[in-house]
Amino acid sequence: MPYTAFISDLHLSDSRPEINRVFFEFLRGPARTADALYILGDLFEYWAGDDDLVDPFNARVAAALKELVEAGVPVYLMHGNRDFLMFDGFVRAAGVRLLPDPAILDLYGTRTVLLHGDTLCTEDKRYQKFRRHARKRFWQRVFLAQPLWFRKFRIERARVRSDRRKLTMGAEIMDVTPDAVEQSFRDCGCVRMIHGHTHRPARHVHMVDGRSRERWVLADWYKKGQYLRVSAEGCTPVDLA
Repeated sequence: MPYTAFISDLHLSDSRPEINRVFFEFLRGPARTADALYILGDLFEYWAGDDDLVDPFNARVAAALKELVEAGVPVYLMHGNRDFLMFDGFVRAAGVRLLPDPAILDLYGTRTVLLHGDTLCTEDKRYQKFRRHARKRFWQRVFLAQPLWFRKFRIERARVRSDRRKLTMGAEIMDVTPDAVEQSFRDCGCVRMIHGHTHRPARHVHMVDGRSRERWVLADWYKKGQYLRVSAEGCTPVDLA
C-alpha cells in the first residue's frame, strides 16, 4: 500500500555514530519504498550556515538525501529551531525541497497540516521572542556574515545556556499549548496535524468546535530511530533498529 514517511528531530551529529548508522540505513531501506519523505525540522544537532557543507559529515548527509531523491523519492524539508539557517546551498546539495511552516497537504484524502512544532509552544515567551528575531532576514544576514568558527562557538554557547534553562522550566512550558493547537486547526481547516519539536511522541485527539481532530507528535532520534508511516489506512509509528 502506498505510504508517506515523516521524521523529525534527528539531531544528527558526527559524535553519534550509532544513530547515524540507523539514518543512513533508513535512507537506503524503508525510505526507498515511500511515496515521499518529509523531514519536519532539526535534521542536524545544529546548522551554522550552508558553508558548513565543507564538513565531511554534513556533506555525507546531503549526499545520502540526494541519492534518495535520485532514486525517485522526493524529500521535503522544513526548518526546525536548530537548522533554520539552511538555504539554497543545502537544498541544491541534498536535492530537497523546502517547506513553509506550516504546510498543508492532502494525504490520501485527509487534509493534514505539518509543522515543526515550536510555534505551538506559546508559553515559552523567551523562546518565541528569540524565534521572531532570528527568523528575520536582516538578523540572518548579519549572523551569516561572521566567520564559520565564530558562528559555531556562539551556537554551542547558546545551546549550553538553553540546556541549563530547561532544567528549571516546567513541563507545561516546554510542551505545546492546547489553545495554540486548536487555533492552528481552525486556521488551516485540517483534521490531522503532524509535528515534532517536543520529543514526546504520541497521538492526541482534540475536540475543536465540536469536531474530532488528531495530532501526531514525531519521535526524536536521540535513543532510537522512528518514522511515522502515513497511508490511506491511517498513521503508524515504525521503530528502526
